[in-house]
Amino acid sequence: MARPLSRIAPAWWDFTTLDRELMNDAAALTVEGLQSLSRDGFRVVIHDTLPEFYLAEAMEYIHAWKQSTEDNPVGICGPIGPVDQLPLVAMLVNEMDLSIRSAHFWGMDEWVIDGQVVGEDHPLSFAATDMNLCFNRIRPDLVMPKANIHFPNADPSDYSASYEGVRCAVMQGGQGEVKHWAFNDPPKREAPYTDNPPPPEEYLKLGARMVDLHPLTLVQNARTAANGDIAIVPYQAMSVGPRETWKAEKVSIWHPGIHDSPFGMRLTALMIGKRVPDTSVPMSLLALHPNVEFHFYREAIGECRYEN
Repeated sequence: MARPLSRIAPAWWDFTTLDRELMNDAAALTVEGLQSLSRDGFRVVIHDTLPEFYLAEAMEYIHAWKQSTEDNPVGICGPIGPVDQLPLVAMLVNEMDLSIRSAHFWGMDEWVIDGQVVGEDHPLSFAATDMNLCFNRIRPDLVMPKANIHFPNADPSDYSASYEGVRCAVMQGGQGEVKHWAFNDPPKREAPYTDNPPPPEEYLKLGARMVDLHPLTLVQNARTAANGDIAIVPYQAMSVGPRETWKAEKVSIWHPGIHDSPFGMRLTALMIGKRVPDTSVPMSLLALHPNVEFHFYREAIGECRYEN
């Protein structure tokens, strides 16, 4: 039996094609209900203040990089969105006099225009954001060489290969309104998957690649990064894939309440906690990863009440 058409973009799969009962269960979750979703392999953490939230996110960089040695390099893959942790990372490295010369960093994604990754001069460049908010602020005698900072390019082979021989201690992410991590958006509703979305095992085969972005992703990025000017937002991007994600020892997703709604944050937590992976909700595929954390800013959890 065919699933419903998307309420947002009928040519795509997305969370609006899910069973209504599942969505109602998500909307009904209280803060305590969210916390009760923790299980072996999935941990829900709630932070009471934004400073605590972003400091904890920054400390994941520090914990990962402190493990790195020349013989056994260790890295972290990090997002653009949230970004408030990035200056804190630089400050901590400098204040701790922590050499991260052997450490590595992977950027999750980057915009693509006309088949080419945008340069750091593009106003929305993710690489420029990482460099300007973090790495350019770390003392030159402490920071890793540029060869250890990996951003996806139009040919993702080098980027994918960089995960070999370097231990990825953690992959951080945010959650977009279409329920993605990085730009692992839902697929288009195309044959042979016109009646139902692809099975999770097919999606998990995907590595770093160029992706077409779901319309909701374009709207979200226009809102959060371009003051609503959707015309400046590219409709393609390079993204880290599930293959690289499953090489990370831990995946941590950070919910400050900026990039997705109280409903969306509940929905993916429920699907991961209850092990309901569905490719119309890419974030839910993390139900199959052995070590996932969801971090919430308490005030952003809000409520999901429907009012007349």
